Amino acid sequence: MRMKTVPILLTFFAMGVADAMGPMSDAVKENYELSNVMATLLSFFVFIAFAVFSVPGGLLAARIGKKKLLLLGLGLNVVAMAVPCFIVPNFALLLACIFALGVGTTFLQVAGNPIMHDVSAEGNYGRNLSFAQGFKGIGSTASTYLVTAIAGIALFSSMGWRGVFPFFALLMAGAFIWVACIKVKETQPDTPPNIGSSLSLLKKPVFALAVLGIFLYVGSEVCMARFLKPLLENMGLSADKATSFGPGFFFLLLTIGRLIGGAVLNFMTSRTFFRVSAAMGLAGAIILTTGVSSIAVVGVALAGFGFANIWPMLFSITVEKDPERGSELSGLMCMAISGGALIPLLMGKFVDLDWGPRAFIVPVVCFVYLTILSLQNDKPKQAEMVEEAVPSP
Repeated sequence: MRMKTVPILLTFFAMGVADAMGPMSDAVKENYELSNVMATLLSFFVFIAFAVFSVPGGLLAARIGKKKLLLLGLGLNVVAMAVPCFIVPNFALLLACIFALGVGTTFLQVAGNPIMHDVSAEGNYGRNLSFAQGFKGIGSTASTYLVTAIAGIALFSSMGWRGVFPFFALLMAGAFIWVACIKVKETQPDTPPNIGSSLSLLKKPVFALAVLGIFLYVGSEVCMARFLKPLLENMGLSADKATSFGPGFFFLLLTIGRLIGGAVLNFMTSRTFFRVSAAMGLAGAIILTTGVSSIAVVGVALAGFGFANIWPMLFSITVEKDPERGSELSGLMCMAISGGALIPLLMGKFVDLDWGPRAFIVPVVCFVYLTILSLQNDKPKQAEMVEEAVPSP
């Protein structure tokens, strides 16, 4: 692995920190005496930023460069994290800081995924992107525990719920300095893109199907995070076991699976690994749909390892088809993260209708699509160029 990939991996770790807004919600709710809905706005604002700023972020990366967009994202995050370090913000200012954090993290995702292609040795993009997503998972998991651990340190305990912000601000600043010091030879489009040219990429079925795949995958992942624990209890598992083998266990396997995936891709192609991952995720979701408690943990394990590498495989396979337009493709695929807001609404409807574990039919259907998508064959680059150059009769 090239040394240039290390600061990019640190940036992915920093991206995971944004997930700390979820566990911080309870502390903020108590401090500002908020309702559950108002406290949920913390993570909601991060989510909205992805939906609104992904495509513009892709355009910006294509014009100013992915490294500069990465630095802009890290800079925004440093400012967003620094404000609560020095003052106790009112709730409106806190939401503004969280929104800035969401915009910054959106830019990190949009620039971070394709810039990994530019710093990786030829043929190692998929492997390195799996490692990067694994580091993001570690950052996400670590941030959950850091919120609790830092509160116990005397130096920060007097800051209350704001005690984590100095650590996060320093982490972002360190990533900013390290990324600024590396030289990256970026792949860029021949002509500057615009909104129309970016959206026109969706006219090509291969890209439209991939964006839909990301939309369904992220939706499935959020479904597992939201409904796994209550539905395990519905199957007959005790509250303690449902907690032990619920979302925390699922996301632990997700992180481990991505780190293992980086090693597996040393001897397996991205397309084959995509097929294996999609099949495992589908099998896990089907097992959970049966509602049989004795095999539920097996279903969670298969789902965790299967879900782990869908994003990096689908992302890397798609960008490899047109690296020069990687920034625009990244913007479109990051916009599809909005599936995490919409797909769970459908599963929630089924849960409200007392479908119980049968509500897992939603991620099952999503993974049927992803499995079919994984079965496509990759055409040689020259063949694709000839097809685009010669119009159909």
